[in-house]
Amino acid sequence: MQGNKRPETMERITNEALAQAFIEEQVAELREQIGDKKVLLALSGGVDSSVTAALLIKAVGKQLVCVHVNHGLLRKGEPEQVIKVFREELGANLIYVDAVDRFLDKLAGVSDPETKRKIIGKEFIDVFAEEAAKLEGIKFLGQGTIYPDILESEQGVKAHHNVGGLPPELDFELVEPVKLLYKDEVRVVGKALGLPDSMVFRQPFPGPGLGVRCVGAITRDRLEALREADAIVREEIGKLPETPWQYFCAIPDIKSTGIKYTDGKGERYMGWAVIIRAVNTVDAVTATVPEIPFATLCTMRDKIVKIPGVNRVLWDISEKPVATIEWE
Repeated sequence: MQGNKRPETMERITNEALAQAFIEEQVAELREQIGDKKVLLALSGGVDSSVTAALLIKAVGKQLVCVHVNHGLLRKGEPEQVIKVFREELGANLIYVDAVDRFLDKLAGVSDPETKRKIIGKEFIDVFAEEAAKLEGIKFLGQGTIYPDILESEQGVKAHHNVGGLPPELDFELVEPVKLLYKDEVRVVGKALGLPDSMVFRQPFPGPGLGVRCVGAITRDRLEALREADAIVREEIGKLPETPWQYFCAIPDIKSTGIKYTDGKGERYMGWAVIIRAVNTVDAVTATVPEIPFATLCTMRDKIVKIPGVNRVLWDISEKPVATIEWE
């Protein structure tokens, strides 16, 4: 399948038979496109990049080189988890890059969300180019771009680092085997490829990571508060009998008055508000907001307000449209 437009005649992938047909078609196309060259893949550990990796491994095997970049905007424990799953359990050819200071220094003082996305996208490409320079035969850049990414970028809703943030001097040929699929279809393909449920049904996570949930100019202290709050939200909502499609939190760059007690004496201080968000969706184009038990909300509240610098917890009940799933 060529181009960035999904054919109107393309059937939705809803079962294993359709997924297997898609896999066979993509494997043939990937082998023809790549030949005997190597592919450098941005491996975040999310379902999109994981399915892309599985397709590429099926098509070209050891010609795939996976790169996991820790840009400092990942969720708590995520870099360690990615290394464990992909390198130790799946035996992938994985290169780990610690680029935390590099990314956060570039993002310092930048508040515009589109500028942040493009900075992150450019740094990703620069990192990959540097890693490719250390290797021989790298010609292709693999990406887990999916169709909603293309639609939102083309419609001007938001730029995605793997669509709108690519610099014109990119000297790799792109390999994007799932770019015409919706999120639900990617999961069906992942199951057909034999990926574990923990990977196929993993919480969706934007390419720019916590960078679009640390709303406004990113500071390291607010980013760390967000990382801790996010871990609490994922842990507590994850205990529910039925979990939403996606659940996370955001921290805007605003402060409000709070009270903290020291030796029984109350003192006024300014703190951040953590905003909890949970949504249900099939294709990520529209989204509804599920009910979260009040007891669960209270449990999250009680834990989150203990995070240094936080004094409020809010619940976002906005649907898509008019809101998007992410805050930026």
